[in-house]
Amino acid sequence: MAGAHKTNALRILEGLGIPHETAAYEAGTEHADAVEVAGLLGVSPDVLFKTLVARGGPNTVFVFCIPGSAELDRRKAARAAGVRAVDLVPLKELTPLTGYVRGGCSPLGMKKKFPTWIDEIASTLDRIYVNAGARGLQVILSPADLLRAADASYADLV
Repeated sequence: MAGAHKTNALRILEGLGIPHETAAYEAGTEHADAVEVAGLLGVSPDVLFKTLVARGGPNTVFVFCIPGSAELDRRKAARAAGVRAVDLVPLKELTPLTGYVRGGCSPLGMKKKFPTWIDEIASTLDRIYVNAGARGLQVILSPADLLRAADASYADLV
């Protein structure tokens, strides 16, 4: 079962002493989007945050976490990152860049540390769900703890 799997993201949280829980769901062979995952877990897609990886140029990579029901506003994301424009990385680049597969991408424990922003709506929530670094596994924690663990900032992204 996915819940028994220790991912890099979970190791980071444990290493920092950050309280968290995990929630596992049956991950099929096909990618499930954040709204579907929220449904499988019985939670609102507004509290399940998806992790998006974008480029602001050939050598600049950024990570954005937004509510599962929302779409990234690329202009707002670029403004937060201080660049002219951002584009989501092509799917074929996701795993080589982050070490994670689509549907299993966490803002924690990527191959390299990238500047990370979490949509500011998270600051109004007690707990949020983010991917724990494997398909079928989410981690539940306070937004402030995710901010600290990911060395992230809040920004208006949607």
